[in-house]
Amino acid sequence: MSQITTTYAVTGMTCGHCEMSVTEEVTRVPGVDGVQISAPTGRLDVTSSAPVDDAGVLAAVTKAGYSAQRA
Repeated sequence: MSQITTTYAVTGMTCGHCEMSVTEEVTRVPGVDGVQISAPTGRLDVTSSAPVDDAGVLAAVTKAGYSAQRA
């Protein structure tokens, strides 16, 4: 089964701890298989085997204390 990668732009992250907080929350979203994140670029790549609920990912980022939008 092929993986789908969805990219989001996250604002407010400054360090590795920020990346860890977002990763922790986003990995809890149903269907998310993997997370790649970069505080310097603000890029969040979410991999899944089926389309992931954007609202769920955005809510997870908000819960971690940051804001995001689909890139």
